[in-house]
Amino acid sequence: MRRAGLFGVPRIGPWSWQAFLLGFVVVAMSAVLQGLCVALGAKLYFAAFLPSLFVLALVAGAPAAALAALLTIPLVWWAFIPPVFRFTTLTSANADSINLFCLVAVLLIGLADLCRETMTIVSRSGLNSSDESAATNPQ
Repeated sequence: MRRAGLFGVPRIGPWSWQAFLLGFVVVAMSAVLQGLCVALGAKLYFAAFLPSLFVLALVAGAPAAALAALLTIPLVWWAFIPPVFRFTTLTSANADSINLFCLVAVLLIGLADLCRETMTIVSRSGLNSSDESAATNPQ
């Protein structure tokens, strides 16, 4: 495991077995948290999964987060969309919910990947500060 220079975020190689194992663990922990939210009356099927996907993509990379997102869809369909613990045909509202999750997951994973690359550049001192600002005119 490497450490990024920004905020001390521990990072794992994106195609390593540790990254994919962390993806499975994150999906399982999010499912437990989502189960608690459903028990308290929340009807948002993917609420606990979206923030965890962002953090997973930031720590373990986009491939592990993409796998976690793909695992999340059948898990939510089976465990949280009524009737629970059965695969049935989706209503249009449930299908729209899954489509919206896919869209937001792609955007969050892309944003986390950009943040991860930025942390890599900053940790390598790739961005050197100069004495002159880009907005000042030296003339």
